Amino acid sequence: MGAATLQTATAQDFESYRDYFEPLPALPPIPANNSLTPEKIELGKMLFFEPRISASGVISCASCHNPALGWADRIPLAVGHEGQVGERNTPTVLNSGFLEAQFWDGREPDLEGQALGPIEADVEMAMDLGDALKELAKFDEYVERFAEAFPEKDEPLEADSVAQALASFQRTLNTPNSPFDRYLRGDNQAMSEQQKRGMVAFVNSGCIACHRGPNMTDSRFHRFELPGSTDEGRYVITGEERDRFAFRTPTLRNVAVTYPYFNNGSVDNLHDAVQLMGEQMLGRKLEEDAVDDIVAFLHAMTGEMPQVTFPALP
Repeated sequence: MGAATLQTATAQDFESYRDYFEPLPALPPIPANNSLTPEKIELGKMLFFEPRISASGVISCASCHNPALGWADRIPLAVGHEGQVGERNTPTVLNSGFLEAQFWDGREPDLEGQALGPIEADVEMAMDLGDALKELAKFDEYVERFAEAFPEKDEPLEADSVAQALASFQRTLNTPNSPFDRYLRGDNQAMSEQQKRGMVAFVNSGCIACHRGPNMTDSRFHRFELPGSTDEGRYVITGEERDRFAFRTPTLRNVAVTYPYFNNGSVDNLHDAVQLMGEQMLGRKLEEDAVDDIVAFLHAMTGEMPQVTFPALP
């Protein structure tokens, strides 16, 4: 379908492109060894907003993954303990349960593996895990909530429980029912004509090769060398030359509200991000009309934000 034809395309023409995509399910896959229970979810929410498991006592997971900012932080590089600036942009935790690899470099396979790293990282929360557990154990409410969430454990307040509770809460941070999802489910009026043209341009340009599936990412690693960046990406983890400057494909879900973009947060708007992706990954400069249409399409992926009440901490 050429650019000129796009301007006069019919609903039937657009509908033929639906088969390239999948709507976002209500929940991601739940691991067999960490069942999703109300007790774990509530405990995980408390831990997510708990600053006392940081060395300074003022940083929590929510400091970088702010619910008001698309569950990210909207600054180029993460800022943590004592104002230290990290090496990478903070990814959103929205729909993170659908990812097959965590972190930009994929060093953890799942949310359980990801959960404890930021607590101990020197540039993030900078707290020894044992000290964090001792801090939680000071509060009777936490002792009781860990016992309720993990009744099968003799010592429920331990590191794995913290990881499982945080992972459980994050698996509820999903954004279904975007205009894109409603369109995929049959509501032809859910997306504008420009967004539908963007969907077609997205497929025809080749973007769908990496951004596919219900979370609009293949969760794989692709070489993406930004100008001036020395971050070697997944190579730091594997030592494999093929992984030098390779990063996990980011989700495009809610991408309109999770700027700035890329692993170093160097681009602050979708238009430039799409054009750079065309040049770097597709090997060509995209037509301006196509970029505008793709940007409109990406806005259709903003879903309904999870309604999370801030917990009353002990």
